Amino acid sequence: MALSRRRFLAASAAVAATPLLSFAADDKPKKLVLIGGSMSHGPGDHEFNAGVKLLAKCLEGVKSLQVEVVNNGYPKDDSILDGAAGILCYADGGGGHPFLKGKNLERIGKRMASGVGLMCAHYAVEVPKDIGATEFRDWIGGCYEHEWSCNPMWSPEFKEFPKHPITNGVKPFSIRDEWYFNMRFRPKLEGVTPLLTAVPNEKVRNGPYVYPKGPYKHIQEGAGNPEHMMWCVERKDGGRGVGFTGGHTHKNWQDDNFRKVVLNALLWICKVDVPTEGVESRVNDDDIKANLDPKKK
Repeated sequence: MALSRRRFLAASAAVAATPLLSFAADDKPKKLVLIGGSMSHGPGDHEFNAGVKLLAKCLEGVKSLQVEVVNNGYPKDDSILDGAAGILCYADGGGGHPFLKGKNLERIGKRMASGVGLMCAHYAVEVPKDIGATEFRDWIGGCYEHEWSCNPMWSPEFKEFPKHPITNGVKPFSIRDEWYFNMRFRPKLEGVTPLLTAVPNEKVRNGPYVYPKGPYKHIQEGAGNPEHMMWCVERKDGGRGVGFTGGHTHKNWQDDNFRKVVLNALLWICKVDVPTEGVESRVNDDDIKANLDPKKK
């Protein structure tokens, strides 16, 4: 009887040991790197540095994430990206996009090929059509193309959402921002899941846009068509990508649904489970005023 008991205890200990070690390894927080771009606009607009710090604060309660913040553009030492499960780029785009400087596009490309998630927000969804656009359509599903896409200030009404972890807990909302639309997506939206969709009215389509003021005939001819302002993809390399065209006006982060859909997306690109009701967070007036870029002289 004693021998049987000893064998039982030994066997139980052996069986228990392996799952515990496995759980500890799987339970390690995923690394998320938030890159905020350099100052480019006046106070309250394109507050990329304050924006990524605010998002990091909102994610403090997510134990499954280890959040790192990089300010003022692409990291001088991009070893901070090593081991990242996901990267957010919230910065100026176009020809000055931080991913296009030096050999950064190649360096980011290697990380994408290894399955790292990527989200680009606001101006960071724009790259020149002959430099970076092919890569962006692969990595995040689509991008802003100069004089094909447009960038009016308007208040889209987001009324319905697809069933997706990124939309968990997000309720219908409308908020004025520089919402880009008519993005250059993959052909036939292959693999792209639209998340925030609305129909611009004729006044919005007729302009003026922020730059160039337009209007563009092809945008006007799209009257009545739905436009996608946030979308996601699951890539063949195993990584995930998200594009989000809002984020011009810093105070908009105080809107619970505007903020939640972005926070949810940051978890999703890292392959962290999004709560059923989405990421809960609170942002007050002091939070919005914190870490703003210095006023230009």
